[in-house]
Amino acid sequence: MLSRLATSTLSRLALTVPRTPLSRSLISLSVRTSSTLPPSSHRNLSSASAAPHYHDFPEPIGFEVVSPRPVESSNAFPSILITGDEELIAKGSFAEAQKAFIDPDPQAVSSLSEGMEAANVGIVAHFYMDVELQSVLQAVPNQKRVKISDSLVMGDAAVSMCRDGASAICVLGVDFMSESVKAIMTKNGYGHIPVYRADERKIGCSLAESAENLSYGAWLTKASQEKDTNPLHVIYINTSLETKALSTNIVPTVTCTSSNVLQTMLQSSLQIPELSIWYGPDTCMGYNLQTMFEKVLKHWSDEEIKQKLHQEHDRKSIQKLLNNLHVYPSGNCVVHHMFGKECVETVQSQYPDAFVSAHLEVPGEMFEIAMEASLDDKGVVGSTSDILNFITKKVEEAAVEIQKTGQVGGEKKNLQFILGTEAGMVTSIVSNVKRVLASNPAAKDFVTCEIIFPVASDAVMVDSESEFGISPGVSGGEGCSTAGGCATCPFMKMNELDKVVDICQAIADGKSESLTGLHPPKRLEGKFINGRPAVEVGVDSILHMRHLMSEGKFSEDLVKEVVERSAANAN
Repeated sequence: MLSRLATSTLSRLALTVPRTPLSRSLISLSVRTSSTLPPSSHRNLSSASAAPHYHDFPEPIGFEVVSPRPVESSNAFPSILITGDEELIAKGSFAEAQKAFIDPDPQAVSSLSEGMEAANVGIVAHFYMDVELQSVLQAVPNQKRVKISDSLVMGDAAVSMCRDGASAICVLGVDFMSESVKAIMTKNGYGHIPVYRADERKIGCSLAESAENLSYGAWLTKASQEKDTNPLHVIYINTSLETKALSTNIVPTVTCTSSNVLQTMLQSSLQIPELSIWYGPDTCMGYNLQTMFEKVLKHWSDEEIKQKLHQEHDRKSIQKLLNNLHVYPSGNCVVHHMFGKECVETVQSQYPDAFVSAHLEVPGEMFEIAMEASLDDKGVVGSTSDILNFITKKVEEAAVEIQKTGQVGGEKKNLQFILGTEAGMVTSIVSNVKRVLASNPAAKDFVTCEIIFPVASDAVMVDSESEFGISPGVSGGEGCSTAGGCATCPFMKMNELDKVVDICQAIADGKSESLTGLHPPKRLEGKFINGRPAVEVGVDSILHMRHLMSEGKFSEDLVKEVVERSAANAN
């Protein structure tokens, strides 16, 4: 077993990728650490708030044991402890702010539920929504009209609600999400059903906007001029429909998500001869994938690659893929980009026994410690859904074990999880953990789950006059840090509960015309690209992704387009 982030040797590499479906893969890779890193200089976010006393729990029915002994936990980062009796214990001002809204206000739930029913509205929301908003949404009785998910699922959920009779859809996320949902609804025959955002202002995204500058277009133009390869642009879903359309016009493009980006690269390299992949705009994710392929080549045989990665690949094909994988160098997410060196040092020194999760968008430092942790099934790298599923699985395993065997010695097991992504996910995590513990009554008194927010003391605060709506400064409760981590997305938090209730009320009162400012962006409306509606061109890359997810391979039309356009550009 590897030493916990002290001097360690790279003795093995294990990449676990479930074959069906590959897109749900958990990446498990080892990394080398040459020396023990120094402890972080981060101070406690809330020095005035002392660590809570974890009270004694009642004895479980059916077991004769001594009273559980309280667990100890570091105070370096704020955290929320989820107990078997459904109590939440917060440490640090940031965690206190999250905890305050996890249990929804019944009046707020009633108000939203009544409004949704009166307006016949369906709501699709991203995992990164405000904790209060997510908690209320989870408590709405008619869950057929509510879906909290990652961006890939939002469009499908909206279509399902339309089929169920919804008269309008409210999209809670950033602008590219409402735009994509509207496009998918239109493609499925529901373009007549209105889609609303929760704010008349632009709800931006630093990552999406990094693909809207001239340098991204120039980078793609370079790709289109490749002489010896057939270029394919693999674009992250967190981009606008306009970016997807303009990109498709320059070079054949397919959309990907953090759940299926690996499958996208592996499958396209099999189907398209002499392929070169141009991945953007998420620089961190691209570099992390390059690192992963390098370690596969360094430590795996052909047989291991076929068994653990893809049955039609071997060392030669992976090397060729890596040699022809180009990553856009200047794109990042304001949240994930800040999980940097200082944050990692604190995780290593203060939380040696914690499970480490990291979204694929995080910088290399956090990505690498999550990969190392995953060697012993102590971590996960993946999408928001992957992280949620991993935490749920680990709590379930611990609860089932105690349920079967009883707890020896009265020691309580506290499972700690470093949440290497946006803090809004804590709402769904708390919900899942409570469900698991409630279904294992003998274990609920002996298993706790602590969600740790890797937030540093030097924070950024909301600033409506700055380009991105935030600026460096002391902590204002937003939980961001220019040095260590950023736990909340200021753009996602523009979606507010009161505004959603107001939208429902306006629709129910027959005043939908007052909501025109809440429609998704219409930058492509009335525009054409090579004689085709620009919106259709933008959707093409999403449809290519959907074909891969449903059929396990890309369409022959895409393969033909890549080869023929490359040949035409070469002449």
